[in-house]
Amino acid sequence: MDRINIGLFGFGTVGEGLWQALEKVDTGRAVIKKICIKNPDKGRSIPSTFFTVNPDDIFQDDEINLIVEVIDDDKFAYDIVVRALNKGISVVSGNKKMLAYHLPELIEMQQKTGAALLYDASACGSIPVIRNLEEYYDNDLLISVKGILNGSSNFILSKIFNEKISYDTALKMAQDLGFAESNPTFDVDGFDALFKLVIITMHAFGEYVNPDKLLNFGISNLSEDDIRFAREKDVRIKLVGQVEKLDDTNITLFVLPQLITRDKYIYSVEDEFNGVVIKGEFYYKQFMFGQGAGSKPTGSAVLSDITARFHDYRYEYKKYHRSTKFCYTENHTIRVYLRYESDSDLSLFNFSEITERYWSKEYKYVVGKISLADLIRIKGELRQRNLFLAAYP
Repeated sequence: MDRINIGLFGFGTVGEGLWQALEKVDTGRAVIKKICIKNPDKGRSIPSTFFTVNPDDIFQDDEINLIVEVIDDDKFAYDIVVRALNKGISVVSGNKKMLAYHLPELIEMQQKTGAALLYDASACGSIPVIRNLEEYYDNDLLISVKGILNGSSNFILSKIFNEKISYDTALKMAQDLGFAESNPTFDVDGFDALFKLVIITMHAFGEYVNPDKLLNFGISNLSEDDIRFAREKDVRIKLVGQVEKLDDTNITLFVLPQLITRDKYIYSVEDEFNGVVIKGEFYYKQFMFGQGAGSKPTGSAVLSDITARFHDYRYEYKKYHRSTKFCYTENHTIRVYLRYESDSDLSLFNFSEITERYWSKEYKYVVGKISLADLIRIKGELRQRNLFLAAYP
């Protein structure tokens, strides 16, 4: 492909970051021809002639040969991607929720139409984790992928542990800086990290798991008692997503806060940065680090996907297409820290072993082992109660 004419959907934080990245590169080979937006009255930094509110102005333009969508509406993003692929137009997407729920269908569409779908920007901001899993780790030596996949929650936790400020104050700082939305649930309750983990798992182990089947629990219930517990144990709390090979046929994955010791790579990952540890049988551990939130880091990741199309790059999904595949299992035991409020809270949990317990009128906790299956069984209840749960490896 000699020249890429881009039809862009969305001109928020990431879309504007992409525009700035293209201006900086200034190759003339990749240009944004038209931008579809939702709100035409919003003030923007580029001429109004670039904008439209009608998707047909992009899809009916024969000169546009690449669709880029960076919108936060997963249903509209799905419609855009499907329409583009059906027309044989390749797509770059940043919508991790849409991808996490529709990956198998979108892989099949790529095979049928010949168009490519790239989405490295959806997983870890500026870290090219998907492409590395596709190209460098395309064998059976991979053991696990684990890390901080959400920059917003990591920013909050960094402020809490480094500057000793409250959760509410740290959240407000993240919102003021544009790292967290006015409704931060998507980030702080682990949904963003979960969707990224589903995508990563597809490329790491070739297995697709619907997000609804998985466990995710975040940091929105974090209390001063939990922070004090972590400091007394000389650990830090990080929101971590991980997928791990248990044996030759089974993998497990989940998103939980974790109590991380000083000797772990992700202990020192601060602010809005992401950190991913890839572990293998022959190469032990490799660590990837970079900004996971913000306009320019994510915009540059989208640009990397765009320029990859100059070389007709596409994901091959080699592990997904092989005859023998891994299977997701809930049959896995996790050691956890649980801070709870009442006996009815504790009765929800079917601990196989409790190794530490503390009880007072104001603060109660246990440390023990419980199966992932049992946690998934009660995950709806977890978010309704005043408790905090963290993996404690």
